[in-house]
Amino acid sequence: MAGRQPVSASRNVGVWFVGARGSVATTAVAGCAAVTAGLHPPNGMVTETAPFAGSGLPALSSLVFGGHDTAHCPLPKRAEELTAAGVLPHGLAAAVRGELAAADEEIRPGGPQSGDVRTDRELIAVFEADVRDFRERHELARVVVVNVSSTEPLPEPDATRLPPSSLYASAALRAGSPFVNFTPSTGLRTAALTDAATASGLPHAGRDGKTGQTLLRSVLAPMFVQRALSVRAWSGTNLLGGADGAALADPGAAAAKNAGKSRVLADTLGHTPEGEVHIDDVPALGDWKTAWDHIAFEGFLGSRMILQTIWQGCDSALAAPLVLDLARLVARAHEAGLSGPLPELGFYFKDPDGGPAGLSEQFEALLSFAGRLREAR
Repeated sequence: MAGRQPVSASRNVGVWFVGARGSVATTAVAGCAAVTAGLHPPNGMVTETAPFAGSGLPALSSLVFGGHDTAHCPLPKRAEELTAAGVLPHGLAAAVRGELAAADEEIRPGGPQSGDVRTDRELIAVFEADVRDFRERHELARVVVVNVSSTEPLPEPDATRLPPSSLYASAALRAGSPFVNFTPSTGLRTAALTDAATASGLPHAGRDGKTGQTLLRSVLAPMFVQRALSVRAWSGTNLLGGADGAALADPGAAAAKNAGKSRVLADTLGHTPEGEVHIDDVPALGDWKTAWDHIAFEGFLGSRMILQTIWQGCDSALAAPLVLDLARLVARAHEAGLSGPLPELGFYFKDPDGGPAGLSEQFEALLSFAGRLREAR
């Protein structure tokens, strides 16, 4: 365990988004401002429920946003686009325009971009300097780096360079910032960063936020086990658009995504049932997603039965409150001197850093973690 962090004169906490101009980050910034101003209730934010009172989490009003991105659309404009798409309620973008503009001023160029000749070492140094500068200028107690960028393919076994998510993760470690990987991308899960992550004494959490189809799987799979029903096959289909849909049209990125979706079944059922998850890019759907699951199971005397589910949701509206939860929880863990992976936060992830696979057990672990943070005050 790392030593408890010294008390800072400032109680403000930085949230540095990788993918800061994307739908999730934009919704998180707008949503944080809206909840802080009392314009909307904190629906979807588990950290705003009674069990987390007194855990010492940073207040939503104390969060200061910035980040990296390769996109150039300013956050106020992006919020207008999300309003037109039905993601944000009408009038919200205008009501929190000042907060969106302030966050946009803190977004720095990401990379590597097309034609970028900088080495990994040079890119990491630039990203690290950006995070340090952000913390120092705003006199922040700490900065949590949260990856919400588009899914990248898994690196080839013989790759000589780190994937972009690992460049940002390395920069976070060097800047003394906890890292949260809300995507299926590699991040800290590479041998090249194992020693650095351990030596940093920083808490970190990941991987791949659990917002829809896998959330439902983590509820249903334990049900079959508890009722001693044998799952024969579990197949799924995802229809989605937007940047995620375009990114997941890449077979390599889709494979990275599906690995986490399959893990909850293998961990809970004790085997991987027949069936696959298919991801289809449907640009017309934008930020909205439809997921179907078809579950074939066997009951008493070999009776064969079927359960089918349909999940329709807005990815950004589902993800944004979880991202805010994680930033607050990991910031508090850092303040309390915790280090290393935080399996207690598996409640939020498809591919967590250990711990149980069922949502109920994960929730109990999260509540215990809240108690642990309360005792550390």
